[in-house]
Amino acid sequence: MNDLATKSAAAQTRRELWLFLLFALIILGAGIGLRDPWPADEPRFALSARQMVDSGNWLIPHRGSEIYADKPPAFMAMQAAAYELIGNWRIAFLLPSLLAALGTLWLTYDLARRLWDHRAGLYAAVALLTVFQFVYQAKRAQIDPTVTFFLTLANYGLLRHFLLGPDWRAYWLGCFAAGLGVITKGVGVLALLMFVPYIFARCAHWNFVASTSRATLRWLGGGLAFFAALALWLLPLLLVVSRNPAPEYQAYLHDILFRQTAARYTDSWDHQQAPWYYLGVIATGWLPLWLTWFGTVPAWWQRLRARDARFLLPLAWVVLVIVFFSVPAGKRDMYIMPALPWVALCCGPFLGEIVQRRWFRVLAIALLGVLGAGFVGAGWFAASGKWKLAHDLAGQRGFGDGGAALWWLLIALGAWMLACAVYFRVVRGAKGLLAGLAGLWLLWSFWAYPLLNDSSSARGVMHQAGEMIGPNAELGLVAWKEQNLLLADRPVADFGFAKPWHEQLAAAIRWQEAAPAQRWIFVLAEAMAPCIDQTRAHYVGHANRREWWLFRADAVADACRGGNVPVPNAETPGDPNSD
Repeated sequence: MNDLATKSAAAQTRRELWLFLLFALIILGAGIGLRDPWPADEPRFALSARQMVDSGNWLIPHRGSEIYADKPPAFMAMQAAAYELIGNWRIAFLLPSLLAALGTLWLTYDLARRLWDHRAGLYAAVALLTVFQFVYQAKRAQIDPTVTFFLTLANYGLLRHFLLGPDWRAYWLGCFAAGLGVITKGVGVLALLMFVPYIFARCAHWNFVASTSRATLRWLGGGLAFFAALALWLLPLLLVVSRNPAPEYQAYLHDILFRQTAARYTDSWDHQQAPWYYLGVIATGWLPLWLTWFGTVPAWWQRLRARDARFLLPLAWVVLVIVFFSVPAGKRDMYIMPALPWVALCCGPFLGEIVQRRWFRVLAIALLGVLGAGFVGAGWFAASGKWKLAHDLAGQRGFGDGGAALWWLLIALGAWMLACAVYFRVVRGAKGLLAGLAGLWLLWSFWAYPLLNDSSSARGVMHQAGEMIGPNAELGLVAWKEQNLLLADRPVADFGFAKPWHEQLAAAIRWQEAAPAQRWIFVLAEAMAPCIDQTRAHYVGHANRREWWLFRADAVADACRGGNVPVPNAETPGDPNSD
C-alpha cells in the first residue's frame, strides 16, 4: 500500500511539473513567428546572426560591413544555430530566449525541490513565471534571458555543492556555466560572488552548509572549468586575430576584452541613471512577486536568525548583484534580471500558505482591478482623440486611423483583467491573478505583434522602398538602423554604421555615380541636408520614429557631387542604442 501511495504521489508530482512547463511554454512561446525583430537590440543581434549564416564566420560578429564589438558572439551564434536547425528567422531569432527562460524555470523548480520539497519548487517556478520583467524579457530576443539562464545554472551547481553536497560535478558544472555566461555577456562572472556568503556561512558554522572536503585540486578544478568555457571562444579568437594583422581585428580584440567590460563598468557612457534606479525597477518590473514580501520577508528574517544558509546564500547573492549594478552610472532594467530566480526560490517554501491569506488575495484582486481600470481608461481616453500623447504615439507608429486598433487592444486587456477580478473575487484571488496575467500575455502576443510589426520592425517601410525602386534596382543605405538592413528585400550596399552620417553620404554618392541609372539611396531625413534636394527625392514612410526617403543621382546638389559632402558643425553619428 505504501508503495502504491509513493508511486501515485510521484506520478502526481510529474504530472504537475509537466503541466506547469506546458503552461509556461504556451505563455512564453505565444506569438513566435508573428513578428520580426524589434528595436533596440533585437535587429542588431538578428542581423549579426544572419551574417554569420551567410558568411560562415561565426567567431567575429558583423553589423553590415563593420565588425560589431559591443557583445561576444555566443548569443548571435545561438540564433544562427537555431536558424540552421529550423530555417525560419521569425522563429529562430526568439528561440534562444524561449529555451533559456524554460531552462531557468526548471532550474528554479529543481533546486527548490531539492532544498525543500516539490510544492516549494512548483510555487517558486510559478512565482517566477508571473513576474512582468521575466516574461517580457523572455519574449524578446535580447541577451539577458540567456545570461540569466547561465547565471542560474552556475548558481544551481554551486548551491548544490555548497548546501547539498559535497557534489563536485555540480560544482564544476556551475563554474563552467559561469564561464559560458562570460562569453555570452561579460557579467557571467558574477555567479562566483556566491562564494562570498558561502565562505561566511561556513566560517560562522551556519546550518545546512555542506561538509565539503579540503581537496585543493577539486576546488581548483572549478577554476579550470571556468577557464575552459572561456577558452571555447577566446582561443579561436586569439588565433584568428594573431593571423590577421588588419587594424580592425586588433581593435575588435581590445574593444571586446577591455572597453566593453571593465571600461564600460567603471566609466559608463550610456543609459545614465541615478543610484536608486533599481528600486523603481523592482517596484514595477518585479510585480506581482514583491506583493508576497509582506509575508516572506518576516519569514526570511526568522530563517536568517536561525542561521539557515539555504536562505542566506541566495538572498545575499541577490543583494550583491543589485549593489554591483547600482554602482556604475550606466544602468538598464534588465541588468538585475538574474537575481529574480533566487528571490522566487526563497519565496517558494512560504507561498503555499501566503496565497491563502486574505491580505494577499485582496492585494491580488486589487492589482487586477488597478491594471484593468488603467488599461480600459487609457484605451478609452486615447480612442476619444482628446489625449495628445496618444495621438502623437499613433502618428509615430504610422496608424492612419488614429491608432484605433491599438486603443481597442488596451481596452480588451483591461476588460479581461476586470472580468477576472469579478469572476474569481477575493476568495480565489491568486487564481484570478494568474488568469489575468495569462490573458495579458496571450492578448499582447497574438494581437499586438501583428498590429505593431510593420512600424516597429521596419518591414513595412523596407517593403515600400522595394516596391518604389523596382525589382532590378540596387539599393544603398545611409544613416540606417539594423532593422533596415535586416529586412531589405535584396542585397544592399552600406557605407558603415558607426561612421558619421556625412561620411556615409559621401561614400554613397560616389557609389551611386558609378551606375546612376540603377542605384538608389535609402536615407534618414535628418541626414539629407544640405546635399539632397528633397523636392527631387521620394518619401518612403515613417518607421521607428523616423522619416525615410529615397533619392537618385539627380537629387544630389551640384556642390556635393563626387562625394564632396561638407562636414556639419554638430555631427550626429548613428547610435545603435537610440531606438
